[in-house]
Amino acid sequence: MPHRNLRLIACTCVVAMAGCATSPGAPTGAGAASSPSAQAIANAQRLAGAPGSTPTPAGTASATAKRPFAEVTRDAKELPGLFRLWQHEDKVWIEIAPEQFDRPYFFSTNLDQGLGENRLYGGLMTSSLSRRFGGPAIVVFRRNGVRVQLISKNVRFMATPGTPEARAVSAGFSDSLLGSAAIAAAPHPERKSVLVEANALFFADIPGAANHLERAYRQSYAFDARNTSFREVKSAPDFASFTVTAHYALARVANPAPGQPVTPPPRTLPDMRSLFLGYHYSLAKLPDEPMRPRVADSRLGFFTTARWDFTTDDRRVPIVRYINRWRLAKKDPAAALSEPVQPIVFWIDRNVPEKYRASIRDGVLEWNKAFMRIGYRDVLRVEVQTDDSDFNTSDIRHASIRWMTNVRSGISAIGPSVVDPRSGEILDADIGIDATSFRAMRSRGMETIPNRPSLAIDQHDPYCSYAEESAEQAAFALSLLEARGGFMLDGPEAEAFIQAKLKSTTMHEVGHTLGLTHNFRASTAYAAAQLADRAFTRSHGIAGSVMEYNPVNLALPGETQGEFHMSTLGPYDYWAVEYGYRDLTPDAEAMGLASIAERSSEPLLAFMADDSLYHSGLDPLANTFDLGTDPLAYAHRQLKLARELWTMTENRHLASDESYALLRRNFERGLYEIRRSALLAVKYIGGLTLLSDRAGTGRAPLEPVPAARQRAALVLLADTIFAGESFRFPPTFLSRLSISGQDIEEVLEMGGSAPPVDVAVDQQVLVVHRAVLGPLLGPEVAQRLLNNELKVSDPAAALRLAELYSTLRTTIFSELPAGRDIPLLRRNLQRDYVTRVTTVLLRPVAAMPADARALLRAEAVALRADLATMQKRPGLSRETAAHVAESHATIDQALKAPLTRQGA
Repeated sequence: MPHRNLRLIACTCVVAMAGCATSPGAPTGAGAASSPSAQAIANAQRLAGAPGSTPTPAGTASATAKRPFAEVTRDAKELPGLFRLWQHEDKVWIEIAPEQFDRPYFFSTNLDQGLGENRLYGGLMTSSLSRRFGGPAIVVFRRNGVRVQLISKNVRFMATPGTPEARAVSAGFSDSLLGSAAIAAAPHPERKSVLVEANALFFADIPGAANHLERAYRQSYAFDARNTSFREVKSAPDFASFTVTAHYALARVANPAPGQPVTPPPRTLPDMRSLFLGYHYSLAKLPDEPMRPRVADSRLGFFTTARWDFTTDDRRVPIVRYINRWRLAKKDPAAALSEPVQPIVFWIDRNVPEKYRASIRDGVLEWNKAFMRIGYRDVLRVEVQTDDSDFNTSDIRHASIRWMTNVRSGISAIGPSVVDPRSGEILDADIGIDATSFRAMRSRGMETIPNRPSLAIDQHDPYCSYAEESAEQAAFALSLLEARGGFMLDGPEAEAFIQAKLKSTTMHEVGHTLGLTHNFRASTAYAAAQLADRAFTRSHGIAGSVMEYNPVNLALPGETQGEFHMSTLGPYDYWAVEYGYRDLTPDAEAMGLASIAERSSEPLLAFMADDSLYHSGLDPLANTFDLGTDPLAYAHRQLKLARELWTMTENRHLASDESYALLRRNFERGLYEIRRSALLAVKYIGGLTLLSDRAGTGRAPLEPVPAARQRAALVLLADTIFAGESFRFPPTFLSRLSISGQDIEEVLEMGGSAPPVDVAVDQQVLVVHRAVLGPLLGPEVAQRLLNNELKVSDPAAALRLAELYSTLRTTIFSELPAGRDIPLLRRNLQRDYVTRVTTVLLRPVAAMPADARALLRAEAVALRADLATMQKRPGLSRETAAHVAESHATIDQALKAPLTRQGA
């Protein structure tokens, strides 16, 4: 979840909006949406004023003959504050004093009314939705003749003011125009202030939602200013807020051409042609004196504010990075333990169900333990917004936690915050928790296997998907605990489980709002024996950090059970808070921070950010949802637990009021857990240990996984995924994997695709086989295995590519030597293997090493011979005989076909 200046620290898988705002009068429909020139014209018209209008030149009679200030505001209600606002019916004006022009203000946007689907959830900062539009900004009001412009300042690039370098920066980089409005009246006779209409500034698609809607639904939604309105306006001494109900509409519904894929329309609307989104815009004072910034260090994880400082040319790359953190100072600087001058107060929104508020409060306050160690008492505080409160938790001055009610889980939880780009100071934070993800943990309804290509979150998605993926893993745990007996999904045990999970999720998201990134190596802190000790896990947690994607800590049958969830901070969390928030004088700060960061080699402080190194998939010790010092052993445990769930489910007797969907849910959850666990083992093969150490620790930053561990992972996969007995189910069990029409309707109502009545078990298993076989026969693993031979002192002992390929062939085609019939699930796996190998032989990608192609050709030759022998075996079923003949012919043709080589 990378962090940008003045943008979100988000915890979720979010589809980002893109594109420009749409003019209130812009043409709609597929033709208009597809025309860049039409879009550009519409945007230019919006920013210039009324669509299609031509601004009146300054100095003309019509430009200067403004109505008196008092006449325009005669019947309007005055709202004093940072900006004096005037409101009359549907009109709102902003009075801008002379000294307020060209003065920087903080501008932010929250989405406080959504659709309940497609990442349009009420309670999000719109920066959670758009990576290019609608995010927080430093803005100024600038007078331009008879108009006032709202300018987003470009603060990423800087130089010392008053220097030639500063003038070069000013000439080299552009600001952006957010909005523009005509001056509505003559200046105030005494205050000399200017009046502009807020409707013209804020009745526009500033967040770029029209583009998001078009991408999500393939419909050309356009912003409709005529039916947009202010829901609330407020002016306080240090901020002004404008809550807008924005209307988007379709001029016509676009229908795909015959044969083209159909994108479902919004499911939550009474009429898909019209929808409303709510935006809460805030304009606030910036701190008079920027906070003293603190430099970032790659050995531990903070979101950072990056600025290009062109003041000097003594750095090859003129980028400086500051960690994002709240401003913190002691009331009593001399005291060993003091309250802060300004605590960090989180408001629990009044929309959060009462039964969850205690767990959320506990999750927030848990972080006070880390601040206590560095001399601060009660840094974080929690308040509950009462039903009669007169403020909105979307306001810039209220850090908040809100409940998001959606038809289908998409984000589950998100922890965004915004910062002052001058210093990295966090100015606001708003955590959203998705009710659907916690309700789904109890669900007895239908789930399908998520088609995730790997265990790593999408490297192109910068948001935290912790709660979403964690809910899936927690649902597996609840299914198993229920199957074991004595654990009812509607009983007190499940309620305690979910409340503990909510506290853990809250701690994770609050950590993001304190500035901390993920740590995907923290799960390796504790050994299996420690994780089985309830007293140990209660005191130390189940991992080194709450910023990890921690799974449920599940015991095998016969083992003692530690705590299921992370209930307290880990040692890494204390260390990170110390780096970010310990009081250090300017003279001692560099040495003090270096001393803190130098502890990075301690095992309990192991760290891996979710950056490009993590997403490379190289390091088997850096994962999501693993647990313990040995991730391979954890993968083996989870494979056992998945099969235990199947065994329990196969033998389960359903009561008369229970649905067969429960059996199907457990079957598919078991498959998903097996797939996920197998991919943990895949990372060992050709894996490398990656460390973020500085020189001097004595540890190599890039070291191949020991060959013995790689072979152990290969054996595990061969025995549990590719072996002939890996997926055998009793026919009586498979015949009960049914669903009712009501089950299907519920899935459709929640935004899912209609599940088939009959489970295609062979295709479900093939999904698992493909997910595991794909990377093992892919170019990345091949390249790493070949290169790892160069990184070890004894290359002969390394796991070689030839050994991997030989093991896969002999395991996947284990029926051939004995001449046994080949069942359906095995035939599917073997076809996939043959397809992948012949594709390399016929159409090799450039990334596939030449040695890999040569070795796979040798494996194909050996397999062709085995298949030829198999064809002569008597007594084979017709299906097996046809499959063997087809596989032999496919390989034979591939070996004889001409090859277009793409280089060595």
